[in-house]
Amino acid sequence: MAVRVRVEISVESIEGVRIAARHGADRVELCGALSDGGLTPSAALMELASARADKTEVHALIRPRPGDFRYTPDEVSVMIRDIRAADRAGVTGMVIGALGEDGLLDPICERFVDAAEHKPVTLHRAIDVSADPRRVLDQAMELGFKRVLTSGQQRSALDGAPLIKSLVAQAGDDIEVMACGGVRASNVLEVVAATGVSDVHAGVRAPVRGVAGGAVSYAGIGVPEGFDHFETDADGVAALMSVIRG
Repeated sequence: MAVRVRVEISVESIEGVRIAARHGADRVELCGALSDGGLTPSAALMELASARADKTEVHALIRPRPGDFRYTPDEVSVMIRDIRAADRAGVTGMVIGALGEDGLLDPICERFVDAAEHKPVTLHRAIDVSADPRRVLDQAMELGFKRVLTSGQQRSALDGAPLIKSLVAQAGDDIEVMACGGVRASNVLEVVAATGVSDVHAGVRAPVRGVAGGAVSYAGIGVPEGFDHFETDADGVAALMSVIRG
């Protein structure tokens, strides 16, 4: 490929970190509860992931609950403490965002960026449910975000490619635009060609079988019948990285 494309893998375990690092991913987005769209990982998970990631960067998601991105003062206080905990744990950067009642970035985001202590901060997919993604991109640049993660306000990067492409043009060299949403080995080159991004994000997971139980089950949300939870798919990550680096 003429331009080197950076790859980020969303993971929620140390095994996921190992898989991403082993196959040469540039970054991981470290999360808890990916079946809920991703929540803040524990301090211990952040610390151990940072120690096990080798050359792969670890960026911690800061999101206190599922649902929208309009947060109460108490939730904001938790988020700022989680940012500081992530910094102490040794992560490379944070992934965060908040929207105001007008559907644009909440001014509280400035406090989030400040709390990160000069570590790079990614604006997550709050932009995909915002009132005006182009205005939100401008705000992100003004506030000092390093990059923005987006599917172009659609379920997949290919469906949202026209908007992502326009955001790439708007961003210029001031902020990185990272495409997400169904990115896999089978379509990543098409996503890059359609959007012009130099960064892609993929949540490559596979269901894992657990020990059969009785009438009570604690299987993860969305896990197929007969399986227990999801884990990073080593074969899927290897295939994606082979296409990108091939």
